[in-house]
Amino acid sequence: MSKSVPSYEIPAEMRTLAEKSVEQAKTAFDGFIGAANKAVAAADTQASTAHTHSSELAKRAMGYAEQNVAAAFDLAQRLLHAKDVQEVVHIQTEFVKTQVSALQSQMTEFGTTVQASARKVAESAQATVEGAASEIRKAATATKRK
Repeated sequence: MSKSVPSYEIPAEMRTLAEKSVEQAKTAFDGFIGAANKAVAAADTQASTAHTHSSELAKRAMGYAEQNVAAAFDLAQRLLHAKDVQEVVHIQTEFVKTQVSALQSQMTEFGTTVQASARKVAESAQATVEGAASEIRKAATATKRK
């Protein structure tokens, strides 16, 4: 009593349809992976750009601090050589005026730099997102054509 295994054959049309479906799925997957890889690379570039801008801002802030501390030491030196209270008051008044002006200038310059950096980073981010969306659309379109 041997049982025979029934023969199971896939019709040629079905096999052809399955092969096309698998090929389309592979093409779509490859397209989406390619787009994702490009998006990751663009995000890396964007992160690097943001880091560069933040480094520039930090250097600028340190430069301001250095200038302001140097001005304070200069004030101390000048005060040490003052001959009387009137000269001390004059030196101190002059210092305050100069520092207020310097701080206003520094804050204006720093604000402008921050805005420019933020704009560049935002533009880079927008370009990254648009590029990734374009790549995904291309991959989807290529998949639909097959």
